[in-house]
Amino acid sequence: MYVCGMQILDGKKAAQTIKDHLKLNVAQAAIEGKKVPHLAAILVGTNGASETYVAAKVKACEEVGFKSTLIRLEDTISEMKLLEEISELNSDPDVDGILIQLPLPKHISDEEVINTIDPDKDVDGFHPASVGRMVQGLPTYIAATPYGIMLLLEHYKIDTKGKHAVVVGRSNIVGRPMSVLLSSNSNYGNCTVTICHSHTKDLKAFCLQADIIVAALGKPEFVTADMVKEGAVIVDVGITRVADATKKSGFKLKGDVHYESVAPKCSWITPVPGGVGPMTIAALLKNTYRACQMKN
Repeated sequence: MYVCGMQILDGKKAAQTIKDHLKLNVAQAAIEGKKVPHLAAILVGTNGASETYVAAKVKACEEVGFKSTLIRLEDTISEMKLLEEISELNSDPDVDGILIQLPLPKHISDEEVINTIDPDKDVDGFHPASVGRMVQGLPTYIAATPYGIMLLLEHYKIDTKGKHAVVVGRSNIVGRPMSVLLSSNSNYGNCTVTICHSHTKDLKAFCLQADIIVAALGKPEFVTADMVKEGAVIVDVGITRVADATKKSGFKLKGDVHYESVAPKCSWITPVPGGVGPMTIAALLKNTYRACQMKN
């Protein structure tokens, strides 16, 4: 039986540490007459979750002293018109980072949009050039959620070397980059990594072998206690709105892990909300700060 006791990977606390550090650096830059980082975000349509995420990102920019611009566009906008908006931001010397809030309307190609962003301003780390550099271990912008998770592991000094990490989910935004980072030859990498997905046979058996599980599949409470070994580290990336009439908002947020049953078996676990979410924003801010520094 695991006896050391479960501890929380508190994303709010870790993110605040990063934001406090950035705030000091930005204030110092302003005093010295240097450029303050500027993040431009594009929001297409009025998706409720996207509205919440963008509002949090804009608020975080204000908190650390960044300049931010939010461009709101109708969900009927043509793909060509959206690409023109991105091109304008690419050529604006004052804009350091460009963020396109996903998902986009079905008539617009995510791929075309991502490929149009200047790689030097790709603070979301989705451009093929950014991904390629990450795979090769070269300096680049890493996708904000995987980068945020790595920063969280670093903050709590989680020992990853030689551990078996199982990543559940293979999206280009989280699962795949996460597998590359955890297997990289770095301080919080050096894991042996298994990627599981919808075609994995006996997923439970893989999870039971894992020292670290990163659950990123978007299915509420999918990972249950019988899938987790004693003392595992659990990183829950999922955040799904589930209807709940008792809540003022009409919904509650659930992760991909059944927290109540899994937490007692863990050494460390991220809560939902308050785990990976705040770290994603902190990582985005770090990328934007770096973009500003690289350019100036």
